Amino acid sequence: MRREGGFATWLASRWFIVPAVFAALTAGWLAYVGAHANGVVEGRVVDAAGRPVAGAVVVMYERGFVTHEQRGRATTGADGAFRFTDNRSHSIQFEAEAPGLGRTDRRVLRLWFAAQDARLDEPLRFPAPK
Repeated sequence: MRREGGFATWLASRWFIVPAVFAALTAGWLAYVGAHANGVVEGRVVDAAGRPVAGAVVVMYERGFVTHEQRGRATTGADGAFRFTDNRSHSIQFEAEAPGLGRTDRRVLRLWFAAQDARLDEPLRFPAPK
């Protein structure tokens, strides 16, 4: 005689599988966020020809309620690299300024979660001289 129900049948039902999958996905996402929420944002600054710009001042803007407000400043190294270690937002903008080169356009960076570690895919680029 076949017995209906039981623990094995319950484990194979959608009433167990669907919540278990959601719980596993949520736990995985929370683990990922925990490992990648240090607030580190890195990038590079280059001139119009693509050469690194040393000594450029990069300003990071954090989204406020209505506008973006200045959050921090960093100076590029010899390789044109900059690094911020205190981002706490999910919507930030960057621009660089250097004597003789002017100012770059602002670059918007939207992140999946606040304080997500990120690297700018494209460098901040100064326009060609006019």
